Amino acid sequence: MIVVRQPIKFIKQARGRKRIVPADQDSGLVESGQIPRVSRLMALAIRLERMLRSGEVADVAELSMISDVTQPRISQILGLTLLAPDIQEELLFLPRVLEGKATIHEKMLRPIVKVIDWDRQRAMWRRTTSSLVKS
Repeated sequence: MIVVRQPIKFIKQARGRKRIVPADQDSGLVESGQIPRVSRLMALAIRLERMLRSGEVADVAELSMISDVTQPRISQILGLTLLAPDIQEELLFLPRVLEGKATIHEKMLRPIVKVIDWDRQRAMWRRTTSSLVKS
């Protein structure tokens, strides 16, 4: 019988799951905190739009059916792709949430999505994010 002894540590993950990693593993490799929900929604919106454009799915109704999400919600998520590219990039690379809830959420982006002009979107985005920094 061979016995291997190595110190380990448990890393907490979502929904109470735990992952075992070697204790000597550089903790810099595993970022703590959660990816903000709006970042995940932005990535999902890009993926769903790509599926629509490639013909992988026929329309929003089919996306709704395969994802088990209502059509209006799919439309809200897809609306994120109407944001200016630099705003999309900022959303994708928001810092991880270490505790509590994220300060930026999808509902606060809906008025910005409704605006067609990217320059006006950017101005609205700056106002939104600057008010969060002051709070």
